[in-house]
Amino acid sequence: MNTYTWSLEIDSPVGASKLFKAAVVEWHNLALKLKPDGIVRAAAVQGGGGVGSVREFNLTYAMPYNYMKERLDFVDNDKLECKQTLIEGCGLGTRIESASTDIKFEPRSNGGCVCKVVSTYEAIPGVTTEEEITKAKEITAGIISAAEAYLLDNPGTCL
Repeated sequence: MNTYTWSLEIDSPVGASKLFKAAVVEWHNLALKLKPDGIVRAAAVQGGGGVGSVREFNLTYAMPYNYMKERLDFVDNDKLECKQTLIEGCGLGTRIESASTDIKFEPRSNGGCVCKVVSTYEAIPGVTTEEEITKAKEITAGIISAAEAYLLDNPGTCL
C-alpha cells in the first residue's frame, strides 16, 4: 500500500480559538453559508461536535467528489487541535483505503494564528493521489479562508 502525506501552513490575522471554532468545530453549521459554491448540505449526523462526532457534507459539481462523511477522532478545544478521519465518500474504497487529517491552530503574538494541517492517505495499490492531494490542499485553504473572511467581516461574532 502507498502512503501519501501532505502538509499545509496557513497564516491568519484571526485569533486561533475563533478560527478553530469556525473552521473545525462549527464548520458543519457554517459551511453551507460560507462555501455555497462547494457545499449543498452539511450536517452533524452523530454527536455534538466532540470526539466520535460524525459530520457529512454533500458537495457541488465543482468539487471532485459529491459526498463525504468524517469522524472527529480527537478534539482538544484548549490546545486548538483535532484529528478527523474520512469514513465515507471522497474516493474511499475506490482510490484510497483511508485518510486522516490533523489540524492545529497556534496563536501568534500579533493576535493572529497559524493553522497547521497534516493529512495522510493510504492509496489503493496502483493508484496515485497527486490530483487528490492538490485538490485537498485547495479545499482546506478555502475552508480556512472562508472562515477567516467571515470572522473578519463579523468581528463581534461569538461562536
